[in-house]
Amino acid sequence: MTLIPPRAPGVEEATLPPATEQLRSWALPLDDAGHVIAELASNAALHGHMPGRDFRIMLSVTGGTLRIEVADARGDVLPRVPERNDDSEAGRGLLLVEAIAIRWGVRVGPFPRKTVWAEVALTGS
Repeated sequence: MTLIPPRAPGVEEATLPPATEQLRSWALPLDDAGHVIAELASNAALHGHMPGRDFRIMLSVTGGTLRIEVADARGDVLPRVPERNDDSEAGRGLLLVEAIAIRWGVRVGPFPRKTVWAEVALTGS
């Protein structure tokens, strides 16, 4: 398991390069996992931010499955998948996660934290 803390504000700049570098160092495919990491990290930065607290990403591999966990300090704000007939252009990222991941979910606690996790198949990515 690898813990990847953000190094500076901004998801793209701080989080995605260390996460994708970790996947590369493990010789894992980047496409599907990269999309899921980007979405979960973006959600944590946008909806899970509290002043003075960062979010963290944990990656682990079991068999042919990559588990991505993104923890933030807003356990009171849970992710919501929009209705598929919603005309809004925002909030579509979790639909992408739902489409790519084998499964995903949320674990609340310990207070005030929540962890949004997704499992991505490494074969066929």
